[in-house]
Amino acid sequence: MTSDPAPHAAGGVVAVDAPPLPAARRRPLGPAAVARGSVPYLLVAPVVVAIVAILGYPLYKLVALSFQQYGLPELIQRHGEWIGLENYRSVLSDSVFWDTLVRTIVFTAANVGLTMVIGTLLALLLLRLSTPVRILLTSGLVLVWSMPPVVAVQVWYWMTNFQNGILNYVLTEVGVGDYFQHDWYGSPFSQLSMVTAMIVWGAIPFVTVTVYAGLAQVPRELVEAAQIDGASPLRVFRDVTFPVLKPILLILTSLSIIWDFGVFTQPYLLIGASHVDSSNYLMGVYVYIEGYAHSDFGRGAAISILMLLIVAALSVVYVRRMVRMGDVT
Repeated sequence: MTSDPAPHAAGGVVAVDAPPLPAARRRPLGPAAVARGSVPYLLVAPVVVAIVAILGYPLYKLVALSFQQYGLPELIQRHGEWIGLENYRSVLSDSVFWDTLVRTIVFTAANVGLTMVIGTLLALLLLRLSTPVRILLTSGLVLVWSMPPVVAVQVWYWMTNFQNGILNYVLTEVGVGDYFQHDWYGSPFSQLSMVTAMIVWGAIPFVTVTVYAGLAQVPRELVEAAQIDGASPLRVFRDVTFPVLKPILLILTSLSIIWDFGVFTQPYLLIGASHVDSSNYLMGVYVYIEGYAHSDFGRGAAISILMLLIVAALSVVYVRRMVRMGDVT
């Protein structure tokens, strides 16, 4: 025989100890529940399979190639000689690799920084322009962005040619200095500066249009309230606009790092194959010279794997911030 829960007084109020609730039983998953739970994975599965098929096998072959001696004789025989980590030891002990890596990191930082700052400023400028001027400027940006890199190199080289380039003519005419037949490609620094200017010129439109689209998500009432309270434009951007744009800026920064670190077409064509040497190597040019020009495909594969790891390390900070922001939201 069980007794009822005994009442007791607490501060003049009679309280009754309630019996513990029975533990909830988990229902076994039926076929319908399993089917509903597997729908998201089934929807994602084709994309995963396509990515693995497109990128997985080539990446596997690249890794395998980096452990082999694979030159022209091996290419003809279609069979490389396994040498283990020798390609990596050769690359990591090469001073040219480290000089090129440092140069490329500085080059990438300059490109990404200039692209993000100028692109964001232009996007903010678009908000203040009239509709006809905004359409005209946006059309020009889209035309620049849609120009193929090879065509852009030819246009840029025509502008900066030391014999009859329009840049030298304009600078001389406006009184900046005597730039008659000034060679903008006379030193490695000036060569890479021209490449930086060209890459930033071609990358700004994408950043500008993307940031301008993100500005449409900024609540206008918050901006107007901050302006009424007397906040300066810089304070409004920092406290109201930037938090909304932060995810977009992180994505754009990560993409710019990936694109600019491995750039090849612009520096190789603009500087010229006959003027490319170890003093102006970037990682994209370096891997091409070592892998294809010297017909050492195993060494080139090792450099490519190292480039992949370096880009992943450079981008991990921005990727982690994006993941954290996604968890918060």
